[in-house]
Amino acid sequence: MKLVAAPARLSTASATFDAEFAARLHWSAEQDAAIEQRVAAILADVQKRGDAAVLEYTARFDGLNADGMAALELTQAELQAAYDAIPEAQRQALSAAAARVRQYHEAQKKACGESWSYRDQDGTLLGQKVTPLDRVGIYVPGGKATYPSSVLMNAIPAHVAEVGEIIMVVPTPGGEKNAMVLAAAYVAGVTRAFTIGGAQAVAALAYGTQTVPKVDKITGPGNAYVASAKKHVFGTVGIDMIAGPSEILVLADGTTPADWVAMDLFSQAEHDELAQSILLCPDVAYIDAVQREIDRLLPTMPRAEIIAKSLNGRGALIHTKSMEEACAISNRIAPEHLEVSSREPHRWEPLLRHAGAIFLGAYTSESLGDYCAGPNHVLPTSGTARFSSPLGVYDFQKRSSLIEVSEQGAQVLGRIASVLAHGEGLQAHAQAAEFRLKN
Repeated sequence: MKLVAAPARLSTASATFDAEFAARLHWSAEQDAAIEQRVAAILADVQKRGDAAVLEYTARFDGLNADGMAALELTQAELQAAYDAIPEAQRQALSAAAARVRQYHEAQKKACGESWSYRDQDGTLLGQKVTPLDRVGIYVPGGKATYPSSVLMNAIPAHVAEVGEIIMVVPTPGGEKNAMVLAAAYVAGVTRAFTIGGAQAVAALAYGTQTVPKVDKITGPGNAYVASAKKHVFGTVGIDMIAGPSEILVLADGTTPADWVAMDLFSQAEHDELAQSILLCPDVAYIDAVQREIDRLLPTMPRAEIIAKSLNGRGALIHTKSMEEACAISNRIAPEHLEVSSREPHRWEPLLRHAGAIFLGAYTSESLGDYCAGPNHVLPTSGTARFSSPLGVYDFQKRSSLIEVSEQGAQVLGRIASVLAHGEGLQAHAQAAEFRLKN
């Protein structure tokens, strides 16, 4: 049977557009109650029994039987051996990508991750001290697909932030280890790595076991069980975000080759059936051309079935009145990945306010950002780009306020604090300030 990929054809001129558009965007982040219950039980069990529970769940869910946790830990020698064993082209690609990711995050640290202070006119020192987290855990998916690029994107900014220890967990179903994931861990400087996954790995990182050290924060994507576990342990540890299905929005003026845009839509649709690919364009003839290229290219794709299900279920080709309207709709969506596939991308970029990452110009495919451009590919999904940011150096740092009040400053600030403290009925606060007044 011939596969067909027919994204919904919508037009902003239609009276029913808003309802059709909302229905296409809808994705529920609510976890299945059974998953939530199972995850809670796993977390409690790992918290109680530690290594023994992790070993039991790893055997049950990954089919990986081990006599002890030592068998599930990857040594630095094993990581290096994996790096040495992969083809030269892969070694060079990993190293080149790592260098670009590191360079970008070093610039990010310099821009927003340094301590600062100043003295006011009374000689009081005020400032902010930026310090790295002591230990972080990075979760690397290892089920349907493997993601060495995720190792680089999580571990390198942590390194740039000067985190003391980076603990990686990655499931290896049936004991099958992916050489490029291990090689990426070597390139990125992972401190310790364990072949465990799922909710039990999140629990081990959050609570610590006899072997797996307790971390301060957990980053990295995973399946529904991992997402649920991260929600549960937040507060005990920090987390980066709860990631939903992958998304791409292409904002096109009709000047980019249609097959380029069709393949860019495929690039997200091939992740899974819930991924979302949307095209916004004011040229209906161009939208028709993109659909023709979708039809032509789909049979050539190894993951054609997944792509078809994604485009049929959540994809959309939307005809807009103008590029300005397309930009406004993009801001409503707040997509994870936003391609401005236009001859004049910098004309439209100022109108775009909400997106995880913005890819400017026809030559800037989203896939370059996924692997090697430099910025982080761990991005907010499901509209959360309205209030959150890509993973970065700042996620692996914390900030402490610095206050050193001079004797002269205490005479000014003490009187202000006294009035406010009395107004709140907190006399000890007031007197603590008043004791330092000369009169």
